Amino acid sequence: MFPGVGTIINILAIVSGASLGVLVGNRMNARTRTLLTDVLGLVTFLGAASALIPLWSDRYNQALPKGWTLLVVLGSLLIGGLIGSALKIENRLDSLGDKLRIKFKASSDSSFVQGFVTASLLFAIGPLAILGSISDGMGTGIDQLILKSTLDLFAAMAFATTLGWGVAASAIPVGIYQGFWTVIGFGLGAILAGYQMDAMTVVGGIMLLCIALKLLNIKNVAVGNLLPALAIAPVFALVVHSI
Repeated sequence: MFPGVGTIINILAIVSGASLGVLVGNRMNARTRTLLTDVLGLVTFLGAASALIPLWSDRYNQALPKGWTLLVVLGSLLIGGLIGSALKIENRLDSLGDKLRIKFKASSDSSFVQGFVTASLLFAIGPLAILGSISDGMGTGIDQLILKSTLDLFAAMAFATTLGWGVAASAIPVGIYQGFWTVIGFGLGAILAGYQMDAMTVVGGIMLLCIALKLLNIKNVAVGNLLPALAIAPVFALVVHSI
């Protein structure tokens, strides 16, 4: 197999799951679709809680000076948020979603953009997207991306029942994002220590929490502007580890 095949499988899983979800969703009434969105929000909360567990792991805590474990996460989110806001990433994602909505001929009052942005963030956030892509690039196997593809298949199906074709369009940025990490793995090999991945996972968990709040209509957080924090977290953790 060639480098990148894991991401291709992942893209096909997202598109297939979303397509099935749209077919099923068209037969549901508005109340049922709203209930499903609430369920997805609650499940996303569970995923966020799982991603936050490394914050208390021995590996992460022993790698950083006392008192810095939470500060690394906070600093990464603050710096990432400032960079993301300056680059207007959230607006750019919304703009891309609108362009794709027009291309897919979805109505302006549809949930296409929300589905695109939410699914893009959900499928890109998490250690499997990065670790699996790096492993794929290094040629050490695609087991992690196969697992991720299976999870994304069912998640895309569930999201698309209420959010429509925007979920399928999220395969585009997910493919670009994972393709980037595949190239990194191919060129540089294993570049992240365990504690760096822990920092990235916790930051991703906070972002998943924001997505859950948005799905439940509790708080609308510009999660897209926080995306740079995922890249900053392992670097910040390395700097603090070296102190």
